[in-house]
Amino acid sequence: MTRSAADGPAGPASRGRSRRNFAGSRPVMDDVAKLAGVSKQTVSRVLNDHPAVRAETREAVRAAMRTLGYRPSSSARSLASGRTRMLGVISFDAARYGPASTLTAINTAAQEAGYLVSSIALDTADRDTVVRAADRLSAEGADGVIAIAPQVRVARALAEAHLDTPLVVMDNELGDGTPMVTSDATTGARKATRHLLSLGHPTVHHLAGPTGWTSADRRAESWRATLEAAGAEVHTPLIGDWSADSGYDLGRELAMDPSVTAIFVSNDQMALGVLRALYEAGRRVPEDVSVVGYDDIPEAAHFLPPLTTIRTDFTDIGTISLRILLNRIDSPSTPGSPLTVVPVDLCVRHSTTGPRRTGRQG
Repeated sequence: MTRSAADGPAGPASRGRSRRNFAGSRPVMDDVAKLAGVSKQTVSRVLNDHPAVRAETREAVRAAMRTLGYRPSSSARSLASGRTRMLGVISFDAARYGPASTLTAINTAAQEAGYLVSSIALDTADRDTVVRAADRLSAEGADGVIAIAPQVRVARALAEAHLDTPLVVMDNELGDGTPMVTSDATTGARKATRHLLSLGHPTVHHLAGPTGWTSADRRAESWRATLEAAGAEVHTPLIGDWSADSGYDLGRELAMDPSVTAIFVSNDQMALGVLRALYEAGRRVPEDVSVVGYDDIPEAAHFLPPLTTIRTDFTDIGTISLRILLNRIDSPSTPGSPLTVVPVDLCVRHSTTGPRRTGRQG
């Protein structure tokens, strides 16, 4: 029956208008949340009879349900059981090989576990952008979130976001016991540097990734420590931006120095640029200069020459991160390991050999 406006805003006419607002479509949880003036998460908690809801709020939600004639759908019932079967992922610089491979592994493992994934790829790592991304995933009702946080400032922003959902981060600790998964960059850089020293090179030059990226900083620190432990000369590292272009530009500088016989590059894309720069300068690889990269991208075996590099299993990193997150969702009160370090391997190909002997031999 249609009511008139004379019934007043709090009377049956108000309820009638609410029904007409949703005529032609079945009311959903968002509609209940809007009418009750609460969040969708609060509606979910009422459906789940969660104790952490005030009595007046609970009654307001139930009244909105009655007004709208709301009946929980199958997806709403999953919310009522405390699960949306949706996970969130926050990534940065997602086009690069490492983050892209990790995200693919997370999606595959999530589908096998019966979850959908909502991904947010960030172009900038400022605090407000990170916080907005975290808030959006929380508003969508994500059961948990994985954050690919390659920079220290991303981790700081995540810590300030105070996500009210299980969280796993990659590469950077938040300082509050949140589980972190990372590859063993320290060991990887040590293996690369020791490999070149073991071939007889007097020292190893380094083309590092951008400052502030945790993986780049760890690799540079380990390279330096390994040289110092061996009593080898430490030259100031050159700083690239992960791209082959920066590797080429900085590689030309290294190619002009005849004393350079060994270079450790912080990723394979930059190493590709270095190889071109050395070729154009007439410096042969590996006869004149040995080069080691990092990551073992699929193309590394097809460089000229095939690139010696540190192999990182990004699929393993993504799969492990998802498993830890699901364990946190299933057993939120059970303490887990705060740090998981995924091992790396040295993959020796044809871009490294011992230094060429020079001078007259008598």
